Amino acid sequence: MIGPRRRHAIFAAAAMIAMTGFAGRAIAAEEGLLADTVEFTGAVLFLETGVPGLVIGAVRDGETAVSGFGEFQPGSGQAPDGDTLMRVGSVSKVFTGAVLAGMAADGTVKLSDTLSKHIDWQLPQAGGRPIRLIDMATHSSGLPRELDREPGPDDNPFATLTVDAYRAALAGDPQFFAAGSGALYSNFGFDMLALGLADAAGKSYEALLSERVLEPMGLNDTGLSVAPADRARLMQGHGFEGTPLPDVPNTPAMGGASGLYSSANDMLKWLQWHLDRSPSRDDEMRLVNHAAYLQRDGLDPVYALDESGHMDAMGLGWVIMQPDGDRPLIMQKAGGLQGMFVYHAFAPARGVGVFVAINKFDFAASGAIAAFANDLIGQLAPR
Repeated sequence: MIGPRRRHAIFAAAAMIAMTGFAGRAIAAEEGLLADTVEFTGAVLFLETGVPGLVIGAVRDGETAVSGFGEFQPGSGQAPDGDTLMRVGSVSKVFTGAVLAGMAADGTVKLSDTLSKHIDWQLPQAGGRPIRLIDMATHSSGLPRELDREPGPDDNPFATLTVDAYRAALAGDPQFFAAGSGALYSNFGFDMLALGLADAAGKSYEALLSERVLEPMGLNDTGLSVAPADRARLMQGHGFEGTPLPDVPNTPAMGGASGLYSSANDMLKWLQWHLDRSPSRDDEMRLVNHAAYLQRDGLDPVYALDESGHMDAMGLGWVIMQPDGDRPLIMQKAGGLQGMFVYHAFAPARGVGVFVAINKFDFAASGAIAAFANDLIGQLAPR
């Protein structure tokens, strides 16, 4: 993180940029406090991180604002905006959690269902405790972070991330601890959760996600692939050295953990759904989705869940942070894939949500966008 002297300089520079009209373009928002706040905060973030492109959006009491900075593709001369497409990586996990919430709400599955009920594979059972759907959704399955697999070719590194590779790995008893006894961030677990839910529904996970979440919420720019006609809107990701990274297609096995593409406008629609308090058919699904199922207290181990803020409890993919001073309770999730780092969070009791994306792998910058987003929620949340 930057020191106070440099932060003061950054804020001063951002203020000068904003006053001269070059802080970025506020998109699809009414003139007002939210738009000004998002634009100014985006200017600060862009200057601090030094990334090629940044887009930030917020929702507060139903009003939305989006601002973009830099370039969404090198040499384009165009800042990213609300319609810019991007990979959102592990943000995919909370969408998988929403699918689970909907299926649990209508009785298609139970949170306590074992994975073996839906997938007829040889499965591990450390300590005599079978892996349940809720264990995978709260990162407490004991499964490793990643699938141990043969590396894919340079031009298609995901090629070996397959259903057969997962089946073989599970037969080898990969659990580090008994399900429910600890918490370890696990892409492995969320890909298996998606496969289990797809089996329970009798359809592909892509079709299930569309039916349960994307179509009802009107998320037309969100999905597991990008149509050829839309590729011109895709934000270019960059590696740690600044080199552009290719957009590598997903395999059918990676949809649950990291496969989604989306846009800032769609992410704000998604956050608005979570913040909606009007009576609707989705009430039960939201109640299931927003509950805290796994408290940190007593878990051993707890690993790789605090990068974007201290994890106090786990929801269905959501990292839950208890109130701290002026900051309200926050539900948050970060993601990163193919040169994109993104973060989104919302305060369910305060009607506020924030989404930020940058197009370069930079761990300091990813920490900065999470910290800024959490602080912004605290500033925007009504007291």
